[in-house]
Amino acid sequence: MNKAPWYFLLLLILAGESVFILPFVLSRVFRPTVLEVFGLDNFQLGLCFSVYGVVALLSYLFGGPLADKFAPRKLIAIALWMTALGGLLYATFPSYSVLRILYGYWGFTTIFLFWAPMIKATRIWGGSNSQGKAFGFLDGGRGLVGALFGLIGVTVFSLFISSEISETSIVDSKAAFQQVIWASTGIVALVGILVWFFLKLEKQTHEKIILERLTATQVKEVLKLPSVWLLMIVILCAYVGYKITDVFSLYAKDVMLYSQVQAAQIGTLLLFIRPLIGVLIGVLADKSKTTFWLLMGFVISFFGSLLFTTGIITSSASVLFFVSILIVATGVYATRSLYFAVMEKGQIPLKLTGTAVGIVSLIGFTPDIFAGPGIGYLLENSLGAVGHQHVFWMLALFSFIGGLAAWNYHRLVSTI
Repeated sequence: MNKAPWYFLLLLILAGESVFILPFVLSRVFRPTVLEVFGLDNFQLGLCFSVYGVVALLSYLFGGPLADKFAPRKLIAIALWMTALGGLLYATFPSYSVLRILYGYWGFTTIFLFWAPMIKATRIWGGSNSQGKAFGFLDGGRGLVGALFGLIGVTVFSLFISSEISETSIVDSKAAFQQVIWASTGIVALVGILVWFFLKLEKQTHEKIILERLTATQVKEVLKLPSVWLLMIVILCAYVGYKITDVFSLYAKDVMLYSQVQAAQIGTLLLFIRPLIGVLIGVLADKSKTTFWLLMGFVISFFGSLLFTTGIITSSASVLFFVSILIVATGVYATRSLYFAVMEKGQIPLKLTGTAVGIVSLIGFTPDIFAGPGIGYLLENSLGAVGHQHVFWMLALFSFIGGLAAWNYHRLVSTI
């Protein structure tokens, strides 16, 4: 099976982040603004993410086998176009009730049709010797795409909102943020067109990775693999960490006392850190042991989270704030880059990648359901710095559990 060309991976990177910009990236970079223009508190926004997560949960299970029956190109392109349609509604600033329905819709378009095909296509590109690079470059590249979207969004937004104005009209905020939504929607649709025409596999490759039909025996084969069960825990804990990075821009506003634009710039800074970590960790993983670097990611995020739990990061400690962000982001993005890269070492069959991804994601991505409300509850129940400290205790706990699972996965593949 010939290795797919580089532009194949570049298209996956572009598509892989574009599809999540409307439901997640915008609210990560512009969280204080999103809360204001939609009239939400942190708990309500968390519930929107939960609706997304409930729909996504079923979508992982049934969408996984779909990726083993149809070409990635078709599923990914359709997913992008359907997600962009949701952006048209998002730009009207719908009510809270409608917003929850919209997030449920996005849970379907971004997961049922998109997630497993993207992972399977990335694994195909990586072959047997470059899984670290494949998934490290995928996540790092997605981070770069997200950072560019964030940078463009902040630039557009700042043209309408001056950081020197202490009280900004909500009408001005809506007008500025609407321009960001329109631009994002158009680009997502355009990426769908590029994928449809250029993300093509050779006929020989297509025949080797597509199943005629999926049987119960094949599903049982996947469920018997201990690597699948450990991977569930690894992904769950790593994904909690990733969800918690959403609060950095809010921490900047609530604790560091930054303006809305400055807080959005913190969110964008994180998006630029992500590609650097993804590429670096991907190269290191292929030169040594992928599972070892996965473990190190959890260790780093654990100790980084403890810095925030102490309460020493205040408005007078800007340098420490940036250093601590860098430490936590390094650990979180390292684990995120590598958790699917270890599938090859865990001897999960390539042809059943979609099914395996669906099964592990069923548990692994449940933070889409509970993390948002959990974080929102902690922030609303204890206002200010204390609420944020509680959120980082949550990160420390899941980093510790994830580290234990990663250690066991490392030991497992060493015996295979």
